[in-house]
Amino acid sequence: MDVNLNVKPGLRIRAFYLFFIIPGIQIGVGVLGAPRYIFAEARQDAWLSILIAFVYIFIVAWVMFIILNQYKNADIFGIQIDIFGKWIGKLLGTIYIVFFAAELLSVLLTYIEVIQIFLYPTISTFVMGLILMILVVYSILGGIRVIVGVVFLFVLVIPWVFILLYDPITRMEILHFYPMFQASVTDLLKGARATAYTFLGLEILFILYPFIDNKKNAKLPVYLGLFASALLIFVTTIVSIGYYSPYDLNKMDWAVLSLFKSVSLAFLERFDYIIVAEWMMITVPTMIFLMWGVTHGLKRLYAIPQRKTLYIIAVLVLTLTYFFKTDYSIQKFTDIVSQVGFWIVFVYPIVLLPLVLIKKQWQKRKGSAK
Repeated sequence: MDVNLNVKPGLRIRAFYLFFIIPGIQIGVGVLGAPRYIFAEARQDAWLSILIAFVYIFIVAWVMFIILNQYKNADIFGIQIDIFGKWIGKLLGTIYIVFFAAELLSVLLTYIEVIQIFLYPTISTFVMGLILMILVVYSILGGIRVIVGVVFLFVLVIPWVFILLYDPITRMEILHFYPMFQASVTDLLKGARATAYTFLGLEILFILYPFIDNKKNAKLPVYLGLFASALLIFVTTIVSIGYYSPYDLNKMDWAVLSLFKSVSLAFLERFDYIIVAEWMMITVPTMIFLMWGVTHGLKRLYAIPQRKTLYIIAVLVLTLTYFFKTDYSIQKFTDIVSQVGFWIVFVYPIVLLPLVLIKKQWQKRKGSAK
């Protein structure tokens, strides 16, 4: 397996699209319940935790770029083999693949749960999962450029959906934010960590980077994409704190979705029904890129054709949905994905950076000695 990828010109994408890809994979189901979990740790200072989380994630993205720029055109799978050797590198790469698959299953289960709670309580998990998997598989069969195109179009839905929060914004209670700056540093950091599941998705940069055509221009779109994601989470958390009482927010599993219940039009009473259905267009891009990450990783590490693994993983994910029949089991699984994701996405790159720099410095010295 080569460390660097040789990507054909027809498979490359412009760095500009990273601005849509990053929010497209991050703004999925996590944002729907994020305000409650952040508020549980930092209370009315939860907005400070989001700012802390954004600064840290910005640093992680910067570290990822430093790592990737040490190579000609490598992804995380090639980098790990270069640093740790074939066997350990493949083992770490396999962990990455399993994590992507677990994240995919988590997003799928969570969105199906939202549909069952808000729209169709009796709909089969398998049937809904099958519909979503067909969309995911069909998109991936078109190749990376089709995937990016689908994400680009679907991400355009996000802004207008959240514009509809104008009604709860007008009903916010400013006293809910007082007294300010009461949370301890520990509580603020716990609140920042509570955003981990919502901000998962940045790791796709480690895999997608070799497909970027103009890599020198990749940083700004990624940073702006992260800012867009953070701004969305910041606004929804602020609105949730101002709209709900502290008691209600502590018990509100889907705080963001419930905000839309107050929005009503002359011809439509329950606007939240439309939002839940529309949210599929926000969730599907996340699942598409996660599935692509799994199949691409298997192709890179084990030379298995993506088309074969695509069908196998889709069937496997659908089969696993059968074993999650309660809200508690889904929440428990999501918590595990969030905890593991925190270490893989937000800690591991910081650990990997000095190892990469040391290896590259050693190779330079060895080359100059010859």
